[in-house]
Amino acid sequence: MCGIAGMVSTAGPDPDLVRRMCDMIAHRGPDGEGHYHDESAALGMRRLAIVDVATGGQPVHSEDGMVVAVFNGEIYNYAELRRDLERRGHRLRSGGDSECLVHLYEEHGADLVHRLRGMFAFAIWDRARGRLVLGRDRAGKKPLYWRGEGGTIWFGSELKSLAQDPGMDRELDPVALDLYLTYQYVPAPWSIYRRVRKLPAGHVLIWEKGRSETHRYWSPDWTPRRVADPRAEEERLRELILEATRIRLMGERPVGAFLSGGIDSSAVVAAMATHSAEPVRTFCIGFEEASYDERHKAWLVARMYGTDHHELVVTSGMLDVVPRLARQFDEPFADSSAIPCFYLAELSRGHVTVALNGDGGDESFGGYQRYALMDMARALPRLPSPLAAACRRLGAGMVERSEYGTLRRRVGRVLRFAAEPPARRYAGLMRHCGEARKALLYGDELGRALARAGGDGLLEVLFTASRAGTDLGRAQDVDMLTYLPGALLVKMDTTTMAHSLEGRSPFLDHHLVEWAAGLPRELKVRGRRTKVLLRRAVAPWLPPELVDGAKKGFGVPLASWLRGELRDLAWDVLADETARARGLFRPAAVRELLTGHMDGADHSGVLWSLIQFELWQRTRAVQPVNVPR
Repeated sequence: MCGIAGMVSTAGPDPDLVRRMCDMIAHRGPDGEGHYHDESAALGMRRLAIVDVATGGQPVHSEDGMVVAVFNGEIYNYAELRRDLERRGHRLRSGGDSECLVHLYEEHGADLVHRLRGMFAFAIWDRARGRLVLGRDRAGKKPLYWRGEGGTIWFGSELKSLAQDPGMDRELDPVALDLYLTYQYVPAPWSIYRRVRKLPAGHVLIWEKGRSETHRYWSPDWTPRRVADPRAEEERLRELILEATRIRLMGERPVGAFLSGGIDSSAVVAAMATHSAEPVRTFCIGFEEASYDERHKAWLVARMYGTDHHELVVTSGMLDVVPRLARQFDEPFADSSAIPCFYLAELSRGHVTVALNGDGGDESFGGYQRYALMDMARALPRLPSPLAAACRRLGAGMVERSEYGTLRRRVGRVLRFAAEPPARRYAGLMRHCGEARKALLYGDELGRALARAGGDGLLEVLFTASRAGTDLGRAQDVDMLTYLPGALLVKMDTTTMAHSLEGRSPFLDHHLVEWAAGLPRELKVRGRRTKVLLRRAVAPWLPPELVDGAKKGFGVPLASWLRGELRDLAWDVLADETARARGLFRPAAVRELLTGHMDGADHSGVLWSLIQFELWQRTRAVQPVNVPR
């Protein structure tokens, strides 16, 4: 699917506006669009058909026409749901998944979400009750924005759709901007606009007679369970991966896989090969810089399974895509790995319409080094305040004056990490721009707006509130709430849908996630070793070099690019009159960052955030963004 949009109003909808909202959906599929309106509601969608290509149009209706739905995503258990609904007497006109929604709603109301297995964002209009139900999948693969005002609610898969309403308040949310600079993305429920919100992953919103209520319907239980036989757990994990992969091969379009050379994507390719009678089509991105290039690992898997393998090397001469990326994302987004992801999706779309990937494996099975750090830190004593402050200062200085991946930078992060209590340790590991740096950057007006809004401390609050029984579990829990849906899945959905390519993630199957959440910590991390059980489970499937190798991630040589091929872009975007005139950031502080980076310090993270924010604003030049006074 591609995207949905609509509005419901006690004063009556504007069907023409909803059509314009649908026209702005960037994920434009080749399979048309559909619209519905009555005296209170107008709904629309654009479609990239994967399942039931011939008859799976939308909107879909109940038998009496009183329940209407639009839907973005895929429901993988739709065949089972259809059989159950037909046994209960429902008449289904199509052969696909979308129609299940209206009949499930008739049976279960908003609780229908508990019966869905897949990725989705949907809107269901109950005409008899004057009730709108919005829902988003458990992991947050499919986005959904909304805003309410008086007796009207607007919603859409894209922020650009909502912005088609000339009456929409476009004031910048200063808290959202502050969160963006801190984490490089805007976490839900905020959006970059003050009056617009994102429905968080695993949540349902119910709007009725001008009033809305949001509640969370899914949360994995991170309580560790007792494991008597680790080998039985390995076998069970292989079964779960095979099943989660099998159901994501459904559809009437060609399917392939992103193959990075990491354990997660390689395991998915191995599972696909088990289910496929033909060679799996695999796609890989590499770099000229050897320290970032893992094509050799991907090739080992491709050779092992005889895949139809395709590679592309992202070179410094291909960075003209940067302004285009800023246009693709609905909000400022500063994960620089969006560059290779964009090219990977473009490469894949030349051969397939669906691509499976390894997203979610790190969050569920303890794949990040920060998880190992959080677990090992249990043994650290609490430092006296003066010593803790000294470690923080020394560590921060070492990190700022060193390149990514160097020993000096790692030592600096450890010093800073050891000085904090657990919640701050985790938040510090996720932070890309600290409070001191932001205080120097912010202009007077933005600083005053944030002072009025109050400090947030979002990740510390969520970490402290988590019901997980260990610091490792709490870190995984908060990642699943914030980093996964706010950064990783936004990147994947935006870059794939920009090329009308659908991304599917077997490791985000909620049965697999729930099972993995309860694993004891020693089967996730042990010392510095991550993904303990997952490595053991997939060892029979993969070359030993992959199973025993260290995780690299999907990074790019951003620091060197900003001193080389992107140097002129950085200066032109951040130091020209357009940027200075906005008054959001102090020009002298921005220039100091630029100069320092060119002289050898690594300010690439914050500079990239500033560049992407400025480029994003320029793509919205006809819709000025103003800091609220």
